[in-house]
Amino acid sequence: MAASTHTVTNQAPPLVAYDLFTADRALVEAVERHLDPALLDEAHDELSGLGRTSGSAQVQKWGVLANENPPRLHTHDRYGERLDEVEFHPSWHRLLGKGVSAGLTSAWSRPGGHVRRAAGFLVWSQVESGNGCPLSMTHAAVPALRADPELAAEWEPRLTSTVYDQDLRPAAQKAGVLFGMGMTEKQGGSDVRANTTAARPLAEDGTYELTGHKWFCSAPMSDGFLVLAQTGPADGPGGPTCFLVPRVLADGTRNVFRIQRLKDKLGNRSNASAEVEFDGTWARRVGEEGRGVRTIIGMVAATRLDCVLGSAGLMRQAVAQAVHHCTYREAFGGRLIDKPLMRNVLADLALESEAATTLALRLAAAYDDGSEQERAFLRLAVPAAKYWVTKRCTPVVVEALECLGGNGYVEESGMPRLLRESPLNSIWEGAGNVQALDVLRALQREPEALNAYLQEVGLARGADHRLDGAIKNLLTELADLGGVEGRARRLVERIAVVLQGSLLVRFAPPEVADAFCASRLGGDWGSSLGTLPPTLDLAAVVERARPVS
Repeated sequence: MAASTHTVTNQAPPLVAYDLFTADRALVEAVERHLDPALLDEAHDELSGLGRTSGSAQVQKWGVLANENPPRLHTHDRYGERLDEVEFHPSWHRLLGKGVSAGLTSAWSRPGGHVRRAAGFLVWSQVESGNGCPLSMTHAAVPALRADPELAAEWEPRLTSTVYDQDLRPAAQKAGVLFGMGMTEKQGGSDVRANTTAARPLAEDGTYELTGHKWFCSAPMSDGFLVLAQTGPADGPGGPTCFLVPRVLADGTRNVFRIQRLKDKLGNRSNASAEVEFDGTWARRVGEEGRGVRTIIGMVAATRLDCVLGSAGLMRQAVAQAVHHCTYREAFGGRLIDKPLMRNVLADLALESEAATTLALRLAAAYDDGSEQERAFLRLAVPAAKYWVTKRCTPVVVEALECLGGNGYVEESGMPRLLRESPLNSIWEGAGNVQALDVLRALQREPEALNAYLQEVGLARGADHRLDGAIKNLLTELADLGGVEGRARRLVERIAVVLQGSLLVRFAPPEVADAFCASRLGGDWGSSLGTLPPTLDLAAVVERARPVS
């Protein structure tokens, strides 16, 4: 019997049973902006269906269970034979199956595929981020495999399938497959040219035997992996080369893929990240010998965009939870959402979220376009966006958690899980310095990338004096690249924020663009979130972010 004093009041109801897609005005508008009108009805129905699934109590519970029951490694069977299998909770498989069936591994061959998939990935990331890794790797393997048309013809239909098949058996017997990636090694990290995994050619043309160790192998339960290994003698021809390593060989035997351990990570607990050993492991070369970095870079670029999308999804969910809580919670004689100081915090959070979403979908649209101009734009914009958006995720989630007070600090709120996840996308696929240096390489070696970027931001010139001033200042910085490495982060930040400002000025409601330009570009902003100029229309900014379908 409940105590007579235990009457629960002034608590927000759970944010559940709603459509995560249609409740996100910025995302819906981005999809409408970038898709062919002939595709909109179909895409809207598809994304709204995924949004309703994502917002359901059942699927949200699956996300909780998948994180509470992390994967377990089984290296040997009871007789001492190698197994090298990873066991996942049933909720993980249910989530991954939903992601595959929703087309989150299928973008490369359908009209508007990248925008549609990007919107779906952003929505699905709000449920459970761990299964985003195999979805992302599988999607991103396609451009790398296209370096070998024969391999692409064999594997691409399986990679882009909407069928999830978790069993380990030869890929030719499966309607759909998943891919992982193994690049980094313990001695090199992001410096993949320092890798020591060796590849020895076999009798059959294009086949090799690999020997070595991978410090981080993503999604070790996958059907295939793209990995880098050294070909040729250390002091001779060859060099880092890309290989496809199948988990199960065509005759049904297991390839040599020894999982040494699973990483005990800060967040992303439902997903398995492993250390693996190759010892006579069969592999098929992808692309030319010694050109492995160039071959796999298409996969890296696609997964970097997914890091942007994943962070945008985490920010959106954190902001939605904060605004929802403050809509219902009362303090000091009124609703929190109506208090000027809380409204300032919520509006500032909403600006970061919308800017991230708008930028991420613009990048996805560039993939769909595929023109030389858009490819050049992506060369600069993807690493800049990956640097900045993923960096903004953690402070946004921290501030959103604080909006819930003590309620946000307990596991049941879901906010601690978002917080543990928030630094991940900044680290994976090259941490901040790697992205900043990649931007510098594009600036110094590929002038067409800077030209494409300047044409893009120039589309908003004259619309806001603060944006015009920021573009002018950026051009001054770009005019002198002497000693630029030491200030690379500052430069890349400005590149990303100016691009966000240009997009918001062109496409967002005036109150959103005004607040963004005043704070991020005009300098009328403090050192923490919630320090926007009080003269702005902050109520409209917050209302736009409220998760109401």
